[in-house]
Amino acid sequence: MRVIDEAGNQLGVMSLFDAMKAAREQGIDVVEISPNAVPPVCKLVDFGKFLYEQNKKAHEQKKHQKSTHIKEVKFRPATAEHDYQVRKNQIIKFLGEGSKVKAMIFHRGREMAHQDVGRAKMTRLLQDIGEHAIVEFGPRMEANILLALLAPKKTSTGGGASKPASASAAGQA
Repeated sequence: MRVIDEAGNQLGVMSLFDAMKAAREQGIDVVEISPNAVPPVCKLVDFGKFLYEQNKKAHEQKKHQKSTHIKEVKFRPATAEHDYQVRKNQIIKFLGEGSKVKAMIFHRGREMAHQDVGRAKMTRLLQDIGEHAIVEFGPRMEANILLALLAPKKTSTGGGASKPASASAAGQA
């Protein structure tokens, strides 16, 4: 096996017995770093310190990962206009924060006989927030709920979305 000391200097290729002997002389442990390499790589380090550093690296990597949260916004087919606007603005805010949004329209009782009203409201919602969101899966019925999952648009496509807006403004002038 290839052996490396605490400072990162290579001690060369040696047997396990020789590596253990060198580690005992220094009062430290032999830790296998890369078992799949040919020959396997081992390092002479204090095992407790090694575990601490591994945990610290893992914690740092977790800190830089972005977790996605799914927010739920609920509507009814008979949701009033002001309430619709408030919920639409909430969805835009959640998407701006980087969260995914599950838009749900609940049907109860006789509303199930008029699902076209709920579909019309969902279609309108998707058109209203089209510049802020990507529809991950479109409106679909699950039992008595019409669902759509929305994800925020990427920043690179966000720049592209502003160009048509300025072009349409130029067309109006």
